Amino acid sequence: MPEITASFQGQTVITTFEVTPGTAHDLMEALEEAYASFIRHQPGFLGAGLHMNDARTRIANYSQWQRREDYQAMLRSPEMRERNRMIGQLSRSFEPVMYEVQAVF
Repeated sequence: MPEITASFQGQTVITTFEVTPGTAHDLMEALEEAYASFIRHQPGFLGAGLHMNDARTRIANYSQWQRREDYQAMLRSPEMRERNRMIGQLSRSFEPVMYEVQAVF
């Protein structure tokens, strides 16, 4: 499980997915399966959380990695490239953005 602390020195990635209520649960299942069987086993993976809004129109994914390069290597893997093609079909759009923790309250 991710832990948000101001002293965290790794890479935080927040990905937002725009979906329809008809595809929201399908995408959530695909993301859960990707984490369970592939992503969490990749070098440098520390933890992640998946969130869905009440309207089932947005999914947010918060993940932490030891290094930026670990996250990028996972994305470039053939397995994740194939999974992202499917994820792209289930969502209107998705955008991963890398962040650094600045403050925690």
